[in-house]
Amino acid sequence: MRLTEAQAKLLFAERNIPVPRSRLVTTPAEAEAAARELGGGDGGPARHQAMVVKGQVGSGGRGKAGGVVFVENPIGAARAAARLLGSELKGELVVAVLVEEAIDVAAEHYLSVTVDASAGRPVVMRSGRGGIEVEAMVDEIEVFPLDPVDPASTPGIADGLERSLVELFVKCDALIVEINPLAVTTGGGLVALDGKIELDDSARFRQAALHDRFDPGPAPTGSERERRAAELGLRLIELGGEVAVLANGAGLTMATMDAVVAAGGRPANFCEIGGDAYTKATPALELVLAQPGVRSLVVNFCGAFARCDVMTEGVVEAWERLRPQLPVAFSVAGTGRDAAVDLLRSRLGVEPHPSMEAAVRAAVAAAAPATTEGSEV
Repeated sequence: MRLTEAQAKLLFAERNIPVPRSRLVTTPAEAEAAARELGGGDGGPARHQAMVVKGQVGSGGRGKAGGVVFVENPIGAARAAARLLGSELKGELVVAVLVEEAIDVAAEHYLSVTVDASAGRPVVMRSGRGGIEVEAMVDEIEVFPLDPVDPASTPGIADGLERSLVELFVKCDALIVEINPLAVTTGGGLVALDGKIELDDSARFRQAALHDRFDPGPAPTGSERERRAAELGLRLIELGGEVAVLANGAGLTMATMDAVVAAGGRPANFCEIGGDAYTKATPALELVLAQPGVRSLVVNFCGAFARCDVMTEGVVEAWERLRPQLPVAFSVAGTGRDAAVDLLRSRLGVEPHPSMEAAVRAAVAAAAPATTEGSEV
């Protein structure tokens, strides 16, 4: 999960890493008020302090994309916020901006802690030059390897800000913690002018509170059924076809959709019920079958660590509750297949197909207009 600059700076401040004074706002009026509060004057010729208004998205390169605007007064902050809010920046919608005091900068440096995949260990990356062109200065970046077991104990880490950054990297289970630019002010101090933190999603089980703190959850977009699925913790994307798809795992779901197209059909949806989502088979089935135009369903389970019989039982129970009147084609393979086949035969009276391709062909044929009437495949 990529944090925004504002989120990264909250974590910086908690580790006593200096950051500029700022306010996160969501309207032009709030931006104007924040600029006044931070010392931006009254908008007239009176003495004032320059401000920076920054669109908040997870992607980098905002400066070149026009997402960082320097202003001289609160009115300018409001205008910049009005331009940025609701716009798209690096492919992301800007829903908040950071209004921040401008810093008198004497020099810009670069500092980060990240994972060197080739070496299989974390590293500190330092440079006496930083800013928007840092990618072009790769020859000037020093790479300092850290102890892979206890990075913060590595000899040679500079006390103060660098050590704080390493400790934050470890504490957050991050993939990267970056300050660019790290400003040296005209007064000789150090300030993190921008920040980047990417959290390791694989460590979410250890960092649930941190992820929950910053994860906004599913955006309230899409159809009513897609929003309902998101509220239930399911990922549903409606595609407008006639053949509904339920499979375990995103990859298998996409492969099943491709097979539907190859067989001459049109997938109605993307909806995977792998992991613990099989426990939500009833609402998943209900949402999928409620899509307009659905004429058949293909259920494709392939078990490895996941068990086909456990996932199939979830769908069987959902089918018994909802009793939908449309053709369904099952394909099951892998761990727990025999028990899954017994479930389908004994409780639904359905014979699974010998392969995914066969199940898909049957579902596509059943969805054709001439064969929409009838019983299960």
